[in-house]
Amino acid sequence: MTKPYWETKTLEEMSEQEWEALCDGCGKCCLHKFIDDDAVEEATPTDEIKPEEKVHYTNIVCDLLNTKTCSCTQYMERTRLVPDCVKLTKDNLKDIFFMPTSCSYRRLYEGRGLPSWHPLLNAGRKSVMHKKGMSVRGKTVFEHQVDMEHFEDYIALWPVEDLD
Repeated sequence: MTKPYWETKTLEEMSEQEWEALCDGCGKCCLHKFIDDDAVEEATPTDEIKPEEKVHYTNIVCDLLNTKTCSCTQYMERTRLVPDCVKLTKDNLKDIFFMPTSCSYRRLYEGRGLPSWHPLLNAGRKSVMHKKGMSVRGKTVFEHQVDMEHFEDYIALWPVEDLD
């Protein structure tokens, strides 16, 4: 039996189609995240994290996310419409600290393989992922519904959960 491509190819060797298929579609990348840093006056995007810092996830989600399907409603235009939206690529994968540990790209980058709930291991279906609670479905509020001055009131621990 032939091994699946994600077990035989490195992330760098994958085609664009294979790369895109790796996304489990959980929607956790669409959650607002922050690094608690008292020295910073105003929130700003960053591409690095210091050893003493930690990424905090909230249950606040981008307004473009369909929270039932956990898919972006404007996927092809997302980085234009939302300038802070990060498009995960082979080039920026080394800076993956902001992605949750359950992220399929992060898992493969760290040598942990795909989780049993991943759609590629379940005939392309997301139902196992949703049942295991690994997606954002039913757990979020949209950013337009929240006073972003109080985003710390929305810190969530469930995004950092990882199964198998």
